[in-house]
Amino acid sequence: MADETVGVVGAGIVGLATAREIAMRRPGTRVVVFEKEPEVSRHQTGHNSGVVHAGLYYTPGSLKADLCVRGVALLREYCRRRQLPYRETGKLVVAVREDELGRMNALFERARNNHVPDLRKLSREEIREIEPHAGGIAALHSPRTAITDYPAIARAFAEDVVDSGGEVKLGFPVCSLRDVPGGIEVGSRQERIRVDRLILCAGLRSDSLARLAKDTKEPRIIPFRGEYMLLRPERTNLVRGLIYPVPDPRYPFLGVHFTPRVDGSVEVGPNAVLALAREGYTRTRISPRDLLGLAAYPGTWKMAAQHWRTGIKEYRGSFSTAAFMKDAGLYVPGVGVRDVVRGGAGVRAQALDRDGTLVDDFRIHRAGRVTAVRNAPSPAATASMAIAEHIVRAVFEDAAAN
Repeated sequence: MADETVGVVGAGIVGLATAREIAMRRPGTRVVVFEKEPEVSRHQTGHNSGVVHAGLYYTPGSLKADLCVRGVALLREYCRRRQLPYRETGKLVVAVREDELGRMNALFERARNNHVPDLRKLSREEIREIEPHAGGIAALHSPRTAITDYPAIARAFAEDVVDSGGEVKLGFPVCSLRDVPGGIEVGSRQERIRVDRLILCAGLRSDSLARLAKDTKEPRIIPFRGEYMLLRPERTNLVRGLIYPVPDPRYPFLGVHFTPRVDGSVEVGPNAVLALAREGYTRTRISPRDLLGLAAYPGTWKMAAQHWRTGIKEYRGSFSTAAFMKDAGLYVPGVGVRDVVRGGAGVRAQALDRDGTLVDDFRIHRAGRVTAVRNAPSPAATASMAIAEHIVRAVFEDAAAN
């Protein structure tokens, strides 16, 4: 008999990393992962662009900064041991206008405070030495930024859980959570399973699952769809590594950028448009229930009042390839509509507070026997193994200390 049974809801990369951490670090604990889909990494993990972030962007001392830097080291070593793809292609963060230089310099200082390795500033001429076809007047170069295959990593995490005696229950949509003596009953429409502790890593459904567990109502999840173009195969030679714009600190999104993939393709994107369904990977996917939830939440309207101009611009790019590529062409001049085809899309589970603030940092709540990951956007995949360590400490060690 197991000493204890711990349930994890969600078989994305954060949920599987957490389940793996428990299974590997706490022998005698039975781990059960509950996933509504027929396979792991179906949503955010499966639509991820594959970037392993070095930690440039995040507020020093925040969970994002600390767990990203720690997560890179853990992920690199894991990929080495499991022989999974991990390529340090490097990243340029490019300023194309004079008024971006102040923000670029501030980003450089932030990245140094986060101990991003080997970061340096580049002149216009030095940019061309690294990316001969790139534009820009100055840039930051992060040579240790990498790309990987996150769905493959998630599958490897799932294998580790099973090999350690745990279980990954696919096709198990969690419909109910009920307190029972000494534990929690996790129910689908067909089955109920009792666990001693429960960890919610439900991504796009994290707020609704947290409400079932009687956690706080806020933050709410707002789904943003990010759409990609793909460079035509004969044009992928224009890009060697990652090419990003200088980010706008008002938004948690990084802007349209060029991303080589481990399969040799190059993505251009993403934009960020409000999705009309939690799993709205296409413009035609609409959920009346999800739309009603968005409309009923005060934070949605406050966010819209603050950012409607940006929203209009993003939607214009969603419907017009020319508009989408207008900004992209600043970073690789000459690349335009004829050089790309429509690619895939992902949906980001972005937490939103009632006052209309887009939550930036990771947010994890613990209430009794339930721990809920309420906000884990990028760089959550990069930081997944470090997030798992953080959760396991909170669930077991911190709880024991109290």
